[in-house]
Amino acid sequence: MQRIVFYGKGGIGKSTISANVSASLALRGKRVLHVGCDPKHDSTVALMRGQLIPTVLSRDFERVVRPEEVVTVAPVGVHCAEAGGPHAGVGCAGRGISRMIEVFDRADLISP
Repeated sequence: MQRIVFYGKGGIGKSTISANVSASLALRGKRVLHVGCDPKHDSTVALMRGQLIPTVLSRDFERVVRPEEVVTVAPVGVHCAEAGGPHAGVGCAGRGISRMIEVFDRADLISP
């Protein structure tokens, strides 16, 4: 399993680049899980052609989780998930990402 992660300060184009890389890889037949971690859902909304997908944190995952409950497949074939968390400038996005990783682990989405 190969992983590509985009980090950096806000406003430098990570969402656009990551969405385009994900779409390009999926169109080449690669299996891609694209995880958005932006309060505005910039990268997943681009892949989903304007559709907002439910965030991981907005769902009730106290029971066993299946991958299809967490992931939405974009028209180009990219499997998308959005972490969720506090609104921009409020709270810690890290909590949303930590909770999402717990849910992904239970859904067996990140095992090699």
